[in-house]
Amino acid sequence: MKSLKEIFRIGYGPSSSHTMGPRTAAEKYLSRHPEAPNFKVTLYGSLAATGKGHLTDAAVTEVLGAERTQIQWCPEIVLPYHPNGMKFEVVTASGAVKDPWTVYSVGGGALAEEGEGATGTPDIYELNRLNDIMEWCRQRGMDYWNYVDYCEGPEIWEYLREVWHVMKSAVERGLENEGVLPGGLNLQRKAPRYFIKAMGYGKNLQSRGLVFSYALAVSEENAGGGRIVTAPTCGSCGVVPSVLYHISKSRQVSEIRTLHALATAGIVGNVAKTLASISGAEAGCQAEVGVACAMAAAAANYSFGGSLGTIEYAAEMGLEHHLGMTCDPICGLVQIPCIERNAHAAARALDANIYATFAEGVHHISYDKAVIVMGKTGRDLPSLYRETSEGGLAEEYHK
Repeated sequence: MKSLKEIFRIGYGPSSSHTMGPRTAAEKYLSRHPEAPNFKVTLYGSLAATGKGHLTDAAVTEVLGAERTQIQWCPEIVLPYHPNGMKFEVVTASGAVKDPWTVYSVGGGALAEEGEGATGTPDIYELNRLNDIMEWCRQRGMDYWNYVDYCEGPEIWEYLREVWHVMKSAVERGLENEGVLPGGLNLQRKAPRYFIKAMGYGKNLQSRGLVFSYALAVSEENAGGGRIVTAPTCGSCGVVPSVLYHISKSRQVSEIRTLHALATAGIVGNVAKTLASISGAEAGCQAEVGVACAMAAAAANYSFGGSLGTIEYAAEMGLEHHLGMTCDPICGLVQIPCIERNAHAAARALDANIYATFAEGVHHISYDKAVIVMGKTGRDLPSLYRETSEGGLAEEYHK
């Protein structure tokens, strides 16, 4: 498995696979051809189908230059390696094209080339199943975060500290920002109102309302193109921060314990990315919000003193109850149903934490098996329900 820096990427919304990934690809290609007179960029499959709503073209042309970049949209062509394919080419002064580069945005802002694997950091984790990591920890009397420290070294904690500060900032900005989100749906930001309403309720309802408001805050910042952290993607970026922010505020959890919880969440997300997918275009929303819920559930359970077994069970439950969830964003925007799903997944993560604690971690389906099923389910989903905006809620909205 790769570094947690591949799961927790700091950047700007609204989509890790459709905005952050293409932007990074454009930067890489520009570094090869800084003096090119013109560029041609062909977007395939899901990148083309929902690219305008996700600002894919804007992300690319901001890097390469709008005046010298031609974007070609080919939603009907799905390349075999991954639905999020794109091809960069230089267009010479005579009109000839040269140096074609085909690359794929595989989720969470990461890129991959066919036959070469991901283009990010090298593999640094020897183990890629949570059961194996759990056994490694048991044998040494350690926690999941110790395995992160062992594999990544002490420098990972400074990076996770920055991640946590960006997450907190996104929550707090989102609680203050009001108005209508861009994109044409005229969707109003709800986080500030939810926060104010929550403060007027009794303790139990207040707790749930605050979690809703924190998740909405981050997701709305993402939808508005704000600075967020993929966890594991932009579209699911509100789940982990909202849970950790709520716990840190309500239980006065120290920063270092929060960073350990983040590392625990990162391991859970990393396993899903390695064994299956975190790409909505490849496996539906179960791979984004479902994995985010698993990550948040594990982080919450660690924060409340859970064992290796209860943490694993909380993660499994968070993913299991999102299996089969489709990715069908209306108008290709990361707004409906994406924003609400973040809020509900945050609440479900806290419920999974409680349930796993009552069960003392005893269960029959491992997190690893749930991840493998998620991957198989994603491949079996019709393409209409994998980030194309041609089926499901996206289709019904326009009828």
